Amino acid sequence: MESQCQETPPPVLQELEITIQNSSLVFPDKETERKSIFLSNIDQVVNFNVETVHFFTSNEDFPPQTVAEKVKNAFEKILVPYDFLAGRMKFNTNTGRLEIDCNGAGAGFVVASSESTLDEIGDLVYPNPAFAKLVNSLQSLEKDGKPLCVIQVTSFKCGGFAIGISTSHATFDGISFKTFLDNLAAVAGGKPLAVPPCNDRELLAARSPPRVTFPHPELLKLQTHLGQELNPPVFDAAQEALDFKIFRLTSGNISDLKEKAKTSPSARISGFNVVTAHIWRCKALSHDLEVQDPDRVSTILYAVNIRPRLIPPLPVSYAGNAVLTAYASARCRELREGPISKLVEMVAEGAKRITDEYARSAIDWGEIYKGFPHGEFLISSWWKLGFDEVEYPWGCPRYSCPVVYHRKDIILLFPDIDDKNSGVNVLVALPKKQMEKFETLFHEYLSV
Repeated sequence: MESQCQETPPPVLQELEITIQNSSLVFPDKETERKSIFLSNIDQVVNFNVETVHFFTSNEDFPPQTVAEKVKNAFEKILVPYDFLAGRMKFNTNTGRLEIDCNGAGAGFVVASSESTLDEIGDLVYPNPAFAKLVNSLQSLEKDGKPLCVIQVTSFKCGGFAIGISTSHATFDGISFKTFLDNLAAVAGGKPLAVPPCNDRELLAARSPPRVTFPHPELLKLQTHLGQELNPPVFDAAQEALDFKIFRLTSGNISDLKEKAKTSPSARISGFNVVTAHIWRCKALSHDLEVQDPDRVSTILYAVNIRPRLIPPLPVSYAGNAVLTAYASARCRELREGPISKLVEMVAEGAKRITDEYARSAIDWGEIYKGFPHGEFLISSWWKLGFDEVEYPWGCPRYSCPVVYHRKDIILLFPDIDDKNSGVNVLVALPKKQMEKFETLFHEYLSV
């Protein structure tokens, strides 16, 4: 079964004209306690915004104006249990750490409209830079500091609409953001919270004194304190000409890869591990265009949820960032010649490495050294977070995606719009010659 690659970008709307109808700050509908919220060492290093857009087809029972009212009312209600979203980020000069001041300064809410239709926007899967218009950072309302969460409801001419959400990554990881969406949807439907959030971030505080009991080659030391640069780069974002392509792996492709990776008939192979191994090999071997250095070591990074790995486990409703960076390293010779079963095993071992003690050691490492994930490239997976499974009163999203900016050191995995259960889209940005080699290897290793 052949995979699909978009040789050229699909037709998409290049200029998305948006009219802002109303923008305002919204506040918790009940008084909340003034306090400061501790941010873990994991939270500290992700102080940048994440923007997502959730597209909905028209629903005659819920016209966009009604949706906007229900979302705003629900937002005000859940700002009580999520009081930190109405606060502001601040740097504590006494501790040298970022923290959230729960000062009730408010979150943002925007109502907008477009004369375009969803069909005119084009392929929702393709990361269109114009989608940034569907998310508003409310810079005009930053008198008391930048809001940590802004929601924008944009109506389209066809009756469809989009809910764009901008949040500081320091507030949520992907799992806790999905819980936030579930709660927003439940309250919008007049129901209680689906899962009350656990806001105790000191559950991931460093030990005293900190004890680094493992080497952490996946982390790179910083030369400055985290608070001195509020938005430090996790990866080099140097500008260069990049080609961009989406490689679609069908459920059949993934099943075939799993079969090739099995070392016994009863072996269980995860879809994430086998897709990651396949991408790792192609990306690493496309790195050297002229002469391949067989002894060059390639290191791939990917996120692992530590909630169930800690002793005792973190609550599943933990609202902060509870993911750590796993890694796998191999020489290019191994990646070129080795069976995919070996590469899948390396990826699996990277996740297994993160035990309770390893996780605590990594958190303590951050207390001592301050630093960031470090590797050749990162797999950022949105594949099975389930954003498009959230049940709003007006139905589930047609598609949910982040606003994407092309980066050659980050490869993204998204669910497929037509094969949501098993298919995956692999979004790759590389210089032209490297992309040509990556594409050749991608199909070659699928067919062998």
